[in-house]
Amino acid sequence: MRTEYFESFDGTRLAIHRIGEGSPVVMLHGLFSSAEMNWIKWGHAQKVADAGFEAIMLDFRVHGQSDSPTDPDKYPANVLVRDVIAMIEHLAFDSYVLGGFSLGARTTLHAVANNLLEPERIIIGGMGTSGLGEWQKRSAHFKRVIDEFDTITKDDPAYYSRQFLKSQGVNRVAARLLLDTMPDLDLALLSNVTMPTLVVCGDEDRDNGSAQELTDLLPNAIYVETPGNHLMSATKPEMGDAIAKWLAETV
Repeated sequence: MRTEYFESFDGTRLAIHRIGEGSPVVMLHGLFSSAEMNWIKWGHAQKVADAGFEAIMLDFRVHGQSDSPTDPDKYPANVLVRDVIAMIEHLAFDSYVLGGFSLGARTTLHAVANNLLEPERIIIGGMGTSGLGEWQKRSAHFKRVIDEFDTITKDDPAYYSRQFLKSQGVNRVAARLLLDTMPDLDLALLSNVTMPTLVVCGDEDRDNGSAQELTDLLPNAIYVETPGNHLMSATKPEMGDAIAKWLAETV
């Protein structure tokens, strides 16, 4: 595993983790998680590397080993898409696969559906239609977790989210600013996503709506179901197996 840093479009220092050799597969993690938590710890990145690719894993701003600025000017609309574009430009990739889990999947689809990036293939994990078209409803949950952080009790449905955010050491001021940068996606724009696409989702995962409905809206997608709910599916070996198998079969 190799870790390096670069400055994004606004000078924010972001971390990139790399493993393997071969064609690049850019892998984006979920909200309040990190490359370590989503891709490295559970062996998914190693499986991508073993399949003959290089896994390129960005820590989003406010996550992992990347900076967490608290200046509101560091949070323009769709800032995470801009960070991914900056990373692709920094690494000078001409061809690559782009994918992510949850927030990473959402960021991938925003970039591709709006014709801002043109990867050869994409991977969409843990995402359904409501996580795209009704993001503001989902975002409200996390804003409440941050705003009421110190008063959320164990009997509150938001308690698990609070504990996860706490365990990851997330800067709550920066996280609150980040949540306001994420717009809903017009689902009609999904018709622009014409490259081969893997949609992979846990069989108990309904956090972001229906992954099958999302698959049906994408012109060139297949759907693979793996075990688990939203958080647990990312820890299961089947998630990495499905990604590595699809990458190898669609070269």
